[in-house]
Amino acid sequence: MKSVRITLMFVLMLSVLALAACGAPAAEEPAEEEAMAEDAPLFYYVSPNPIGVNEFLKMGVTGLELVSETYGAESYVLESEFGDPTSWEENVRAAVNDGATIVMVLGFEFNDIIAEVAPEAPDVQFLIVDQCIDDPPANVSCAVFREYEGSYLIGAVAGSLTETNKVGAIGAMDIPFLHRYTDAFAEGALAVNPDVEVSTLWVGGDNPFADPVRAKEQALALASDGVDHVYAATAGGNFGVFEAAEEEEFFAYGVDVNQCPDAPGFVMENMIKRVDLAIVDAVGQIMDGESGFFNTYGVAEGTMGLVSLVGEDPANSECVLQEYPDVIETVQNLQQQIIDGELVIADPMFAE
Repeated sequence: MKSVRITLMFVLMLSVLALAACGAPAAEEPAEEEAMAEDAPLFYYVSPNPIGVNEFLKMGVTGLELVSETYGAESYVLESEFGDPTSWEENVRAAVNDGATIVMVLGFEFNDIIAEVAPEAPDVQFLIVDQCIDDPPANVSCAVFREYEGSYLIGAVAGSLTETNKVGAIGAMDIPFLHRYTDAFAEGALAVNPDVEVSTLWVGGDNPFADPVRAKEQALALASDGVDHVYAATAGGNFGVFEAAEEEEFFAYGVDVNQCPDAPGFVMENMIKRVDLAIVDAVGQIMDGESGFFNTYGVAEGTMGLVSLVGEDPANSECVLQEYPDVIETVQNLQQQIIDGELVIADPMFAE
């Protein structure tokens, strides 16, 4: 066997020498590929927490993959530690130091960091998704959502279908931004049912966006008080709410993506928030040479709404709302009123 290997190596060496003597272009292709790689854009997505089962953060990955394919970019995901500003800043600076073309961040956690880092890196474009900062530098763009429009519609569904006249919402933590979900939900419920009683609870704790145990406890507390429709805006904690819904037989509502298959028969609807499409749209603008823009997405743009109204296949969504065409028609009319400007919902985040 040893002599065979030596013979093969000798033949291969002769072949390489012969190709070189003939001026074969074999060595040119890697050089061209290397040049192309150097010219390719470099996209970074920095998450505020470990992505895990957080559907909102997972859609950031989906958006990154879509734009990377579109622009032939290299792309990387940097997951930060929850509640750790040092981790957030280190990841943002690591992306900048690596020569990123665009650094994308999701969430309010990065506001102060981007305000500090962006002026130090004027050749890097920054995209903040879901938030913005005051007086952003020229290389910072923002893509935000009007979550209160979709949450209002969810509230209208709950207010229309409650049998106990008690509905509730659970938010991850009591901050102004999440009142876009809870307060707008209450407003929508009361708009269609003035007699409804609306309760709001918060997960809180050390990891409010990924704590299904605490979220379930809050859901069970609402159920024990007679609440029969619960809007869950707790990110990774939503699965705990769905477990409670199955145990106590009430209806739950999810966020960001279609979560009806997670608890068939117990998830009524979802407030869809297409973070991935917003990323595709905003990155497209940056790659076209725009910067410093502020985009807002709501029901009119088709990136916000209910599965039954903007979903790709509502009939097969497993959402219980499909059994109530009259309620679908009601929220469809409300959605059109929002689009036409006849129904204006105030942003709870800036309520006095």
